[in-house]
Amino acid sequence: MMTSLLALSGAAFAEEPSHGIAMNGEPALPADYTHFPYANPDAPKGGDITYCVVGTFDNLNPFILKSMRTTARGVIDSIFGNLVFEPLMRRSAAEPFTLYGLLAESIEMDEERSYAVFNLNPDARWSDGEPVTPEDVIFTYETFAEKGRPPYSSRMARIASIEKTGENSVRFNFNDQADREFPLIVAMTPVIPAHAFDKETFDQATLEPVTGSGSYVIEKVEPGSRIVFKRNPEYWGAEVPSMRGFDNYDQITIEYFLNENAQFEAFKKGICSAYAGPIYTGLDPQKIERDFDFPAAQNGDVKVEAFETRIPPVVTGFVFNTRREKFSDPALRRALAKLYDFGWVNKNMLDGEHKRTLSYWQGSELSALGRPANEIERKLLEPYMDRVLPEVLDGTYGADLMQSEEIGRERLRSVVSDLRDAGYSIDGGVLRNPEGEPVSFEILLASADEEKLATVYQRALKRIGIDVTLRLLDDSQMQQRKQTYDFDMMIGSVGFSGSLSPGVEQLGRWGSEAARAEGSFNLSGASDPAIDAMIDAMLNARDAETYNAAVRALDRLLMSGAYYVPTQHSSKQYIAYWNDLDHPEEQPLNGFKLRSWWHKADQ
Repeated sequence: MMTSLLALSGAAFAEEPSHGIAMNGEPALPADYTHFPYANPDAPKGGDITYCVVGTFDNLNPFILKSMRTTARGVIDSIFGNLVFEPLMRRSAAEPFTLYGLLAESIEMDEERSYAVFNLNPDARWSDGEPVTPEDVIFTYETFAEKGRPPYSSRMARIASIEKTGENSVRFNFNDQADREFPLIVAMTPVIPAHAFDKETFDQATLEPVTGSGSYVIEKVEPGSRIVFKRNPEYWGAEVPSMRGFDNYDQITIEYFLNENAQFEAFKKGICSAYAGPIYTGLDPQKIERDFDFPAAQNGDVKVEAFETRIPPVVTGFVFNTRREKFSDPALRRALAKLYDFGWVNKNMLDGEHKRTLSYWQGSELSALGRPANEIERKLLEPYMDRVLPEVLDGTYGADLMQSEEIGRERLRSVVSDLRDAGYSIDGGVLRNPEGEPVSFEILLASADEEKLATVYQRALKRIGIDVTLRLLDDSQMQQRKQTYDFDMMIGSVGFSGSLSPGVEQLGRWGSEAARAEGSFNLSGASDPAIDAMIDAMLNARDAETYNAAVRALDRLLMSGAYYVPTQHSSKQYIAYWNDLDHPEEQPLNGFKLRSWWHKADQ
C-alpha cells in the first residue's frame, strides 16, 4: 500500500497544463473547443426515457467484487453513460484514444510520463453540493486498493505516491511498473467522495443511493427490477465542453426483464424507448427481418436504423477455458476452431452479409490477418517463435476459414489429420486424447440465440467424434459461473467494443496475472509470457510504428493460441427506437451513442 502525501508540495512543473491527452500524438480538438463532434450542444433538455435490459441487480456500488454480477446499470455504464460517477477526464469516441477535461480541467506531464498533475475544475461538485477535492481523489485510490475489484484494485501497484499539490491539484508519481498509457487510465478512473463513503464497509453491497458528481442522482430503487435516475438540476458540469449535448433527459429509467423475449415484448408495447439486443450492442439483422412485423414498426412509430462502425469489431465466440486440462493443448483448440460452420450460419441464420471474425483487430492497420510480419514484429516475437503458426506469421492464415462455404469433407479430413499429428485418435467413432480418454465437454449458454449457434457447432464437432452437451443458464447463474471460471466452454465477447487504441485493458483480457484473479475478464485463462511481453511492448511504445507492430504481434499470438473460436461480425450496428427520439447527424467511431440522444417532442 503506497503512502499518501497530503502536504502541499509547492513544486514547480516545467510542463504546461493541457486541456487533453492522447495516447499517441496530440488531441484533435483545440483548447477552445465547445463540444464533442458527435454531440449536439443545442440538444433540447427534457422528457424521460426507459431502457430495458435482461438480468437483475442487488447492489449500487460498481467498484466492489460483488458488482461483477449484480450492480444496477447506469451508475457507471459504457452503454447508457456514467450517470452517477465521473472520471477526471472524459474519453472522446471520435478519436482512437484521447481524453478531455471533466473533473480535472487540465493535466500536466513530463515527456516520460513519469508523473501526472491533474488540476481540478474549481466548480466541480458532488450531488450534495460538496466540492470535489484532491483528498477525494486520494481517498478513491486508497479505497479501491484495499476494498475495490479488478481492475481498480490493482492500479495502486503502479503508483509510487499521490500528493496534494494545491487547493485544486493532485499529483500522481508513477513507479517503474507504470507504462505510457497509465496516466490515461488514471484520468479515466471514476472518483468517489471521501465524505460519503466509509472505507471499512466499502466492499459491502448496498441498495442505498450512492453520491456521485454526475449528471444524475438515483431517485428510486426497486431491487432486481427497476432503477430510476433523475437529472440533477444543480449539475456542476452542464457547460463543460466534454459534456455539452449529453444527458438530455430529465429522467432515465432502466427496467429489468428475465429474458430477451420479455424485453422485446416490452419494447413492442412502448414500455422501452429503444431496443438493441439484451445488452444494447446491436440488433441481429435476421431478428429485424423476422420479428419487426408488429403494428408500431409497420406504421412508422418504431424506426430501425443502421449505424456504420469504424472500429474493429467486437470479437465474440466460443471461449475455451484453458484452465481445464482438456483444453490446455493448443493443438486441440486450433483444430476445433476450424469446425465452426460460418458458411452455414451466415446463409441460414444471418443475412448472408456477415464476415468471419479471425483477427482481434480485424479491418484495421492493427490486424495481422492477411499481413506478413514486418521486421519490428519479428524482432518482438523472436524469443517466442514456437508459439506462432507459420501461416499466421506469413499472413496466409484464415483464407479458407473466411469463405462462406459450408464445412465439407475436405475440412473434416484436414482437422482429423491435424489431431492425429498431435496424438489424438478416433476409436469407435469417438475422438480420444493421447491418453486414450474421450474428448467431451459442455458449452454454457445464456440465451436461446446462443443455443441455436451452439447447436450448429455441436453438430460439426459430432462429425469427428466429440460429444458436446449444451446447458442454458439464467443470467445470475451464468454470471456466477463466469466469475469463478466454472465452465468448459461458453459464448463470450472480448470486451464490449472494439478499439483502435488497445491498451492496459488487454492485461485484464489476456494477461497471466488476470488469468489467476477471480472475476477478471480473462475468460479463456490465457497465461503466456509471450502475450505478456507483447502487451508490455504495446504499452511502452514511443511511436505509432512500434505500437502498431506490437499490437499485430499480439494478434498473431492470440490467433495462433486459439483461445476463442471467433464467430462473425458486421460493420453495421442496428438499433430500433420509438420515433419520438432523435440523435445528432454525426456519430462516433463505434456507432450510436445513446447518451447524446434527445426527445423530438421537447425540441
